[in-house]
Amino acid sequence: MKPFDVLVTYIGWANGGKRRPVLIFKCVGEYVLIFRITSQFEVKSEAIRSRYFKINDWKQAGLDKQSYVDIGSLHRAKETVFSNAPGIGRLTESDKKRLIEFLTQNEV
Repeated sequence: MKPFDVLVTYIGWANGGKRRPVLIFKCVGEYVLIFRITSQFEVKSEAIRSRYFKINDWKQAGLDKQSYVDIGSLHRAKETVFSNAPGIGRLTESDKKRLIEFLTQNEV
């Protein structure tokens, strides 16, 4: 597991959860910092869409459809949480560079 890998893992929320793709952003000791990935864009408000980074090369990242990295919140979890999470792909160099620029512009 390395930064910019895309994995599928269970993401929980208040009333349930489901298996979702996530982007490994950074590995820090025994922790991993992740961003959630979503395909829901059109139905979101302008404020929410402004924090979604479009993955241009989504097929190369192992995703089934056009997807977005939600930079609205960076999540931290122990690395062991992802020990059984299947890796499905990786951001291309082009998308990595664009994401870093997007994060810099949005002060994340």
